[in-house]
Amino acid sequence: MKTLNGKVALVTGASRGIGKGIALGLGEAGAIVYITGRTVEEGKTSVNLPGTIHQTAEEIAKLGGTCIAVHCDHLNDDEVKNVFQKIQTEQGRLDILVNNVWGGYEHFNDGTEFWKEKGFWTVPLSRWDKSFQAGVRAHYVASVLAVPTMIKQQSGLIVNISYFAAQRDDKGVSYSAAKAADDRMATSMAYELREHNVAVVSLYPGLVRTEGVMKAAEFFDLSNSESPQFIGRAIAALAADQEIMRKSGQILVAAAAAKEYGFTDIDGRQPKPITVNEA
Repeated sequence: MKTLNGKVALVTGASRGIGKGIALGLGEAGAIVYITGRTVEEGKTSVNLPGTIHQTAEEIAKLGGTCIAVHCDHLNDDEVKNVFQKIQTEQGRLDILVNNVWGGYEHFNDGTEFWKEKGFWTVPLSRWDKSFQAGVRAHYVASVLAVPTMIKQQSGLIVNISYFAAQRDDKGVSYSAAKAADDRMATSMAYELREHNVAVVSLYPGLVRTEGVMKAAEFFDLSNSESPQFIGRAIAALAADQEIMRKSGQILVAAAAAKEYGFTDIDGRQPKPITVNEA
């Protein structure tokens, strides 16, 4: 069901992983989806994982959707500004911004190096910088550039992709701090944007079957896992909700949204919402 026909979305960091899945979910719902990423050629990436922005666009087209892939390094403000100018020139509006881009995992080159450090003092300082510069700051910059258009429309939805690590002590200092910052950014932005009818939320996935997770599948219990596209379906449901302002400022869980809105994963299953203690 094309619930988002006529809507324009931007998903940052969509060459692979959750970002790609979000773009697929919004594309199948009928939105015109712009995506950003640095990978334009297979194999030429900072992580040893498959996927390019053009492959994502092709998969959306196979679902009957429309996707425009734009090469962009979110550490380069000029490139980011050009993305928003392109959307404004070509569409004249922006209804959905998904702040997904994340540079904090680039040290996991083979997909199996999951939090082996025994203390934050053993972690390279670059980990903190990447988590905040290619994560939190990138989300802030994109929001700053999206909001003027949304205010002019008096409508819009901004989604920060976050995680339960924001509320836990055992997920790494830089990772937990960055996700907590994303959550606080969402709630504070929601407060300032409420009068303009622009909603802002943080969204928590569960265990998502990304390329990185599947490369290390032996280390995970995938029995209650989610496809990347499931997260996109959650955002599509939120964007189609005429009462979305009631949720503005909240921290939401994708699987809980599925139960509320009645959608399933691509395999027909409905994953169980996990809690902070289960994450």
